[in-house]
Amino acid sequence: MGTTSDRERIEDLIAPCRVDRPEHFRLADRDPGATNGVKDKTAAKERLDEGVERLFELQAKLAAQETHGVVVALQALDAAGKDGVIKHVMTGLNPQGVTVHSFKTPSTEELAHHFLWRTTLALPRRG
Repeated sequence: MGTTSDRERIEDLIAPCRVDRPEHFRLADRDPGATNGVKDKTAAKERLDEGVERLFELQAKLAAQETHGVVVALQALDAAGKDGVIKHVMTGLNPQGVTVHSFKTPSTEELAHHFLWRTTLALPRRG
């Protein structure tokens, strides 16, 4: 729990998804078929189960500490699997510690601001 190996494992998992230099980012440079080492559905299910269990443990720690939170933002075209991600990944979490916001077509007011403005309004308040 919170060991260097946990941190290294997480860093390895997210490395292919990180954008450290957004000014040089091109979606065309990413492989949409990348599986990050997952060979089949059984391996994917095992990785998902491990991740959900770890999320549950971390959620309990965060709730007890009441100092930090986690924001997960999913953005994709319609039918890209956002609902499936929420269903499968968040299934092991305590629903009392999770808030989901869905953003549909922007309103006139939202269009008058930066594209992340409306998501900023939905962020949880701290202390």
